[in-house]
Amino acid sequence: MTWRARRQRHPAAHGLGAVAVILVLVVLASIAAAVVRIGQQTQGQTAQGLQGARATAAARAGAEWGLYQAFKGSWTSCNNASQTLDLGADGGGLRVTVTCKSQVYNEGESAPGTPATVRIFTIDAVACTSRSATTACPDATAAVTQGYVERWRQVQATN
Repeated sequence: MTWRARRQRHPAAHGLGAVAVILVLVVLASIAAAVVRIGQQTQGQTAQGLQGARATAAARAGAEWGLYQAFKGSWTSCNNASQTLDLGADGGGLRVTVTCKSQVYNEGESAPGTPATVRIFTIDAVACTSRSATTACPDATAAVTQGYVERWRQVQATN
C-alpha cells in the first residue's frame, strides 16, 4: 500500500467539465454570429446612404441641366419637354428624368395698353437607380427591389 491516499472522484465530475466547455463554445459562437450580422446590416445601410447621396447630387445636376435647356438650349418653349439622362457610366446605375413645364402670366403693363408677360419655368428632376436603360424615373417596377433609391428636385425660374 502507498503512503498517500488516493482521492476518489465522483464519476459525474468527469462529464461536468465537458459540458462547461461546450456551453462556453456555444455562447462564443452566438456572440460571433451576432457581431457578423450587425456588421452586415451596417454595411448595407452605409451603401444605401451613399447611393442616396449620389441620387441627390444627380437630381440637383438634372435640375441645373433643365434650367440651362430652358434658358439657353432647345427647351425655350418648354411645353412639357422631357428627357432622361443616363448617368450609369460611373457604375452607379443612376438615371435622371428631367421635365419642364412653363406658364405665361401678365405682370402689369410695360407701356400703356401693352401687357408685360412673364414666363415661369418649372423644372422637375427625378433621379433613381433604374436597372433598365430604357425606363424613365421614377421606375415603379424597380421601386420594390432592395437597394432602389429615388430623389426628386424641383426648381422654378422666370425669364
